[in-house]
Amino acid sequence: MSAGEERARATFWLLDAPDSLRTQSHREPDGTGLGWFARDGSPRVSKQALAAYADAAFARRAREVASRTFIAHIRFASPGSLAPQNTHPFEQHGRLFAHNGVIEDLPALEAHLGSDMRMVEGDTDSERFFALITREIAAREGDIEGGITAACAWVAAHLPVFAINFVLATAEGLWALRYPRTHALFLLRRAPGAELRHASSFGTRVTSAHGSEKPLAVIASERLDADTGWKMLAPGELVSVAPTLEVGTRSVLGSPPARPLSLADLSARARRSQAKPLTASD
Repeated sequence: MSAGEERARATFWLLDAPDSLRTQSHREPDGTGLGWFARDGSPRVSKQALAAYADAAFARRAREVASRTFIAHIRFASPGSLAPQNTHPFEQHGRLFAHNGVIEDLPALEAHLGSDMRMVEGDTDSERFFALITREIAAREGDIEGGITAACAWVAAHLPVFAINFVLATAEGLWALRYPRTHALFLLRRAPGAELRHASSFGTRVTSAHGSEKPLAVIASERLDADTGWKMLAPGELVSVAPTLEVGTRSVLGSPPARPLSLADLSARARRSQAKPLTASD
């Protein structure tokens, strides 16, 4: 989520929305992480190998923390043990990152990273992918979109890919990519003043005072509420949200992966974590 140039809370989306992350964690229980930025721009991360619905620290921070940008993630593990170092979001060079998908042939990715593997603390494909993005951004003197494009192009050309959907945040900006079409990724742009009050699937109503007075941009792997403004990104589409909340989009990957993976190609554990298909409403 980005609140642009002002700090806001993400309480509604994390706890109160009909399909909040706390609600989703009953289906994806292997880890919970929340990343945000202090007033000086330094990143903060709170994460546990614990379901969000059972995590008191997640609920407390969801109500209390304010930031210009947030990344929140619930994990259904594929590669990597159930441990905090494998729980998203990850932090590198003052940026936060969360990934949904599977990348295989990690030895090839590690060989390509070489000494940059020192940035990696856990076992996941996600953190290694983030390290490649971080390296490519540094090679382009801080050009985030250029680094993302180069890293994603290399992965798509050289590694077996099921999906590399991700969100990356700095203290001021937000970037997200959907690739290929395996999983959905949605963008919602909200004008200030719209009440965060929506009907749930159970017929009840949920209301939140947090964030309704501010403009917001929200990126999520599922539509979190009944707002009709949710827009699904196209495969290969990179979205950027500036501090002004101006949204930019461009296609950075126009072709399918060179080595695409299907659900049948994945291990049983990875298949369980990735098995939610696109629906007709997507």
